[in-house]
Amino acid sequence: MARKAFLLRIDEQILNAMQRWADDDLRSLNGQIEFVLRRVLLENGRLKKTTESPPPEPPNSEDKPA
Repeated sequence: MARKAFLLRIDEQILNAMQRWADDDLRSLNGQIEFVLRRVLLENGRLKKTTESPPPEPPNSEDKPA
């Protein structure tokens, strides 16, 4: 899959929330944004499923020790 760089302007609160989520899932911020976008696009029929395997689901955060 080819990658293309682009500038993203995003609300600071959203960016911080995405970074925390990425940290919880052991992903980079970029990888987490792509994961979320891909999932929403698939759920809404905006992206065709490919033969490439999607990134693995993150571990359940409820399973983590406090």
